[in-house]
Amino acid sequence: MKSKEEIIKEMQEVVAQMVIDDLEEDPSLANEMFECDCCGQLKPLAGSIEYSGYRLCNDCVLIAETGFALNKIHDIQEVIDAMEDRRLEELCDFIKQEENRSSN
Repeated sequence: MKSKEEIIKEMQEVVAQMVIDDLEEDPSLANEMFECDCCGQLKPLAGSIEYSGYRLCNDCVLIAETGFALNKIHDIQEVIDAMEDRRLEELCDFIKQEENRSSN
């Protein structure tokens, strides 16, 4: 049986390879961005995955896939719910930045 550390390292390699594969398949993905449904940040489309209607950035895919591999989570909704505070933080930061822009 693999250790927790081995599973995490393996997941990091798999998820990093997803970005490489996406960029080899379609180099234009390097410039395409989207808002991650999990963390709320603007992230590159390369390496992202859609789970049950949610598009997750590569960083969140790593969190999700590691959680699945370690049997810590069992469906993507658990990850989405756990990251709710992070999304709210991102939204608040965005609103503050927009307010600063409009006041200058």
